[in-house]
Amino acid sequence: MQAAIVTVGDELLNGDTANTNATWLASRLHDRGVTVERATTVPDRVADVARVVNEYRAEYDAVLVTGGVGPTHDDVTLEGVAAAFGRGLERNGEAHDWLTGEGGYAAGDLDEGTTALPAGARPLNNEVGVAPGCVLDSVYVFPGVPAEMEAMFESVADEFEGQITHTETVETPEPESTLLDRLAAVREEFDVTVGSYPGDAVRVRLTAGEAGEAERAAAWLRERVEPVED
Repeated sequence: MQAAIVTVGDELLNGDTANTNATWLASRLHDRGVTVERATTVPDRVADVARVVNEYRAEYDAVLVTGGVGPTHDDVTLEGVAAAFGRGLERNGEAHDWLTGEGGYAAGDLDEGTTALPAGARPLNNEVGVAPGCVLDSVYVFPGVPAEMEAMFESVADEFEGQITHTETVETPEPESTLLDRLAAVREEFDVTVGSYPGDAVRVRLTAGEAGEAERAAAWLRERVEPVED
């Protein structure tokens, strides 16, 4: 399964807010064997949301959109998603009934537009907030508040499945440029993908479809690189 993540918000683009939602979603999808092919941030503009969602839903098995969900003037994500499907927004009775039932809200306490979702969407209940999310075909829309987004994702996590991979990490103080021959050799010797990440030490990540293959590749490489001293 291949997925794309779209985060929405001017505050993400001007640096006011760290984009932790994209990192969290990518990690959880990876844990479930889903390959994240794109992670894109767009401003609070209907046209931008619609364009990116429309492009990605044609290319990937699932599109996860987070941020800009709610009744305030700059919450335009749902309008953008609806536009990507050529639909409008309409009051969702199921979302309204949940909020005024299990959600514990009085109908008069809900701001106008709180339960406005793209026509035909499946609502996703917000267990720790107010604004509902929704699913429209392969597009999943979550609020931007991290606690709300995380809880809502977990409610549909079983809908995301792929090939689970296993990763082992080898660290070495050797410069990355000196490791090229051994990184090439480990790829030839084992069925693994290799990523190297420089820092105080170089971290080499070895990923395989089977845990044993990743472990054997890591053991092989550790014997051939300088170890990090404690």
